[in-house]
Amino acid sequence: MSPRHTLHIVSGKGGTGKTTIAAGLASALATHGRRVLLCEVEGRQGIAEIFGVPALEGAEERRISRAPGGGVVYGLAIDAEDALLEYLDTFYHLGLAGKALDRFGAVDFATSIAPGLRDVLLTGKVYEAVRRGLKGRPDAYDAVVLDAPPTGRIAQFLNVHEAVSGLAKMGPIRSQADSIMRVLRSATTILHFVTLLEDMPVTETEEAVAALRPIQVRVGSVIENMATPTPLDHEQLECAADGSVIMNVPGLAAEENAALTAEFAVEAARTLQERHRHDRLTALSLPLIQIDFDAGGIDEAAISGIAGQLSDRLPLEGS
Repeated sequence: MSPRHTLHIVSGKGGTGKTTIAAGLASALATHGRRVLLCEVEGRQGIAEIFGVPALEGAEERRISRAPGGGVVYGLAIDAEDALLEYLDTFYHLGLAGKALDRFGAVDFATSIAPGLRDVLLTGKVYEAVRRGLKGRPDAYDAVVLDAPPTGRIAQFLNVHEAVSGLAKMGPIRSQADSIMRVLRSATTILHFVTLLEDMPVTETEEAVAALRPIQVRVGSVIENMATPTPLDHEQLECAADGSVIMNVPGLAAEENAALTAEFAVEAARTLQERHRHDRLTALSLPLIQIDFDAGGIDEAAISGIAGQLSDRLPLEGS
């Protein structure tokens, strides 16, 4: 039996619903009384917006949602500057001095001249949350879900060894990076890509999967978000797309039926394009999970619906 995943990383091109899927995944994992931490690292407060809660600030891990069966989802917005202050206090006992440096702008300066350090700090906070479970601490989580940077930057973000190669050959920073990479490459860490069935998101997904191979972070699935469900097979869609299917709704004028025929042809052509892009993703030899399009928009009820679809379609226990 495969090990149970305790760290789920979610990436996707901007606009694909990456944060929404991460929220749904956290809710799905939190069923049956589990504690799950949902983290974000991009400073957008997307988690707070989706769950309709006040902005997540500082290092507070705040309860943001309850799941069926008594489970709880906590939210955390990880800030690189806060993480650096915590790092200075932990390894160098510079609590007050670190805050003084922050007032002088030294913290922002450090993460600006060494952008790789920022990624080490951000991933380090996630690593610390995962490690609590390994240590059996009372504040441990059953799973951690990371709403990670988009596909164009995910390989660089996760490759913390490369990030610190020019910063430190030894010492606490290098040791921290080594520990983070061991967790990222472990069998209990899994990465999910979110994509729309559109050309650019699919292309970026293909490129990101290839870029991650040298880093050795496991890719678990590709989640096709907002897919268009249809009962029509490929041949029927082709006929509809070329206008061969003529709409003839009783009670409508000829021009109204013609407009319906043209609209149906456009929708059929778009669905055919989605099928072609789905076939491209199939070539990646990864599990493909489809999440149905919801015209009602995204709110907590929609997140619950996505969680249900993920529970049904994505193996979450030992996948």
